[in-house]
Amino acid sequence: MSQDPTESIIEILLNKSTVKQKTYRKVCKAFKQLEKEAQQLIEVLSAKTIDRDQDVKLSVESISKQEFHIRVAGDLLVFVLHTNIITLPEDYEYNKSSYVTDQPLRKYLGQINVYNFMADSFEFNRLNDPGYLLARLLINSENYFIVEGDRQVGFMFKSAAAKELKNVDLNILIKLIISQAAENDLVVPPFPNIRNITVREKLEKTQSLGAGNKIGFQMSYQNETKS
Repeated sequence: MSQDPTESIIEILLNKSTVKQKTYRKVCKAFKQLEKEAQQLIEVLSAKTIDRDQDVKLSVESISKQEFHIRVAGDLLVFVLHTNIITLPEDYEYNKSSYVTDQPLRKYLGQINVYNFMADSFEFNRLNDPGYLLARLLINSENYFIVEGDRQVGFMFKSAAAKELKNVDLNILIKLIISQAAENDLVVPPFPNIRNITVREKLEKTQSLGAGNKIGFQMSYQNETKS
């Protein structure tokens, strides 16, 4: 009869549970600091813009322990802390690095996702308006991190090899995210595509008729879909 694997199973479960709990504590701490960095940056931006244009709306709003929003003019950046600890696909570069292969428990990650919406989508309750994933911050139990993102965000944090997370990294990430959202303009659909509308569309989407999409994200994600 083969040896009873009960003790081995218990050990694996305990090891994973300990690492996942530690990982979650690290990502929660980073999320709080990220919100603090956002508050500080928005205060600086507000002080520098209020005399020039009081209509430029800049604010940070805490929604819950797992969510906060940054309003930057017409954009709303939604930061979401996920409560589940995840792993990346096995063929992901991070998982193939010596950092992870030397200690497989390092593959468990907490995640913070950043979505870009049009602020009017929330203000006018336009439920069908899309939001786009702008960046993803992943942190493990040792407080090492990687960042995924488009354009500037992806370029600045292009290495998949994790490194220890510092407050300066969060400060840079916040600035890049706000900068990227501000630089992406809206592009309306081609004229023939919006020539005809139904009464239902008029009644249900009055505020969104003629609304555009973020050009940078539209191009990026459409290209991914086509490939």
